Amino acid sequence: MKHWSALIILGVSQFVMVLDSTVMNVSISTVAADLGTDISGMQAAITLYALTMASFMLTGGKLGDRWGRSAAFRIGSIIYGLGSITTALSPTLPVLLIGWSLVEGLGAVLVIPAIAALAATNYAGRDRVIAFSALGAITGFAAAAGPLIGGLMTTYSSWRYVFVGEAIVMVLVLLASGTLKDTPGNKAMRIDVSSVFLSAAGMALLVFAVLQSKTWGWLQPLNPPTVGDVTIAPFGISPVAYMIVIAIVVLAIFVRRQNRLEASGRVPLLKVSMLKIPALRSGLTMFLAQYFAIAALFFVVPVYLQTILGFNALETGLRILPLSLGLILLSIVGSRMSTVRSARNIGRIGQLLLGIGIFIVFAAVQPTLAGWQFATGMFIVGAGFGLLASQLGNVNMSAVSADDTSEVGGLQGTFQNLGTSFGTAVVGSVFILMMTSGFGTAVASSATLPEDVISQVTENTAKGAPIISQQQAEQAMLDAGSTAEQASEVAQIYADAQVESLQQSLFIVFALTLFALLLSRGLPSKIAVPEKRDTSEAD
Repeated sequence: MKHWSALIILGVSQFVMVLDSTVMNVSISTVAADLGTDISGMQAAITLYALTMASFMLTGGKLGDRWGRSAAFRIGSIIYGLGSITTALSPTLPVLLIGWSLVEGLGAVLVIPAIAALAATNYAGRDRVIAFSALGAITGFAAAAGPLIGGLMTTYSSWRYVFVGEAIVMVLVLLASGTLKDTPGNKAMRIDVSSVFLSAAGMALLVFAVLQSKTWGWLQPLNPPTVGDVTIAPFGISPVAYMIVIAIVVLAIFVRRQNRLEASGRVPLLKVSMLKIPALRSGLTMFLAQYFAIAALFFVVPVYLQTILGFNALETGLRILPLSLGLILLSIVGSRMSTVRSARNIGRIGQLLLGIGIFIVFAAVQPTLAGWQFATGMFIVGAGFGLLASQLGNVNMSAVSADDTSEVGGLQGTFQNLGTSFGTAVVGSVFILMMTSGFGTAVASSATLPEDVISQVTENTAKGAPIISQQQAEQAMLDAGSTAEQASEVAQIYADAQVESLQQSLFIVFALTLFALLLSRGLPSKIAVPEKRDTSEAD
């Protein structure tokens, strides 16, 4: 048992890191109401949390190399715990953005790369494979348990206590972390500040642009920002398009600088040459695709269940439970399958199951929930996620030497959180754009609504239709002076537009998930035969 104490400490930390975002997703409506904001505000908080981690994960890995991984792990745990307490006490959305999206995110960028590097330092041979498989399974279990834990706490107590619990757990982890074996940090190593700025600025611009697309439009400007009386849409093009182009240019400059630093013998923030390793490149890009799909699903499904169908947080968690079961079961099966099947084979099966499950969920999203069909789809989604989680972490870490594990830990965290950011931002934005467009078109083409009602609805939704229930939409129309018949018709049009836009968003996720099958070509095609455990290092 003593031999696995390090894995227990790292596994508990991994559980907390993953649990955090899934709890927030399932409690999205309650948290929004408590903080006096709306679903769009929560979408921004979820996206910015993942964005903070994606932007600074590479820097967190390098700080671990400089300070020592265990020191970075402890400092990150303290920062994360402080962020959790701030989140638990948040009275408003801005405080939540500071505590959760920023402070917790900055703590996580130190903890997550350190977890991967410390696992590689504390275990070798077969034990290392077991450790990484276990961490993958724990990742899946946390993603699965989050909705149920969040649902129970939000329904019967408060979502705030989840974050109090996280702070307590991180204190316990901090107290136990002295037993972790580590290698000394390189105090003389210098971190290139320009690289940190370029990396963070490029990714922040890219994700912020995608997030704002729901308001400003992708190419054609919808409701672009104004400064005084000047509308910011140069040459009739949405600011989003310009921001994406600028972000790509900044990231290209970042990559070029990393190549120059590496060629001159200096320490780059990202060792770009590692991305030439086929297994690592495929593992990372599949990580991004996997978390894109899961983040999109975990944003859209709670909105559907809570806002459209009126379920509370616990009922939402129970509807997501089949995903949790599939994830736990298949992450265990996937770890065992690795002795008889290659990572490429298992990864492809997992990605295919993920796509099939999303398609079944897409078909089950109706004005009235198709219960068994929805549950089946969620179980298959979880099964696919579980198979992928059991393989990709070990594939990534096994592709490089022990000296590069911290860097790969940072890369893995970066790709994971970019996937989460894009999944929440892209699908959330597409959903709102499609709902606004579909709702506006349907209202304008109504043969029974009077012109003044049509004008009123068009004006009120010009900057985007709000995400509210059918009953709330009907009440809003009544409060605005519409007759009961007019309010009922507009509310029904709105509800139909919501369901249609959700279906369209899920179909996009399904298509992209199947397309991601092409990314698996570089995964190892041979069954891994791990070296025997070095008994001289045991216990």
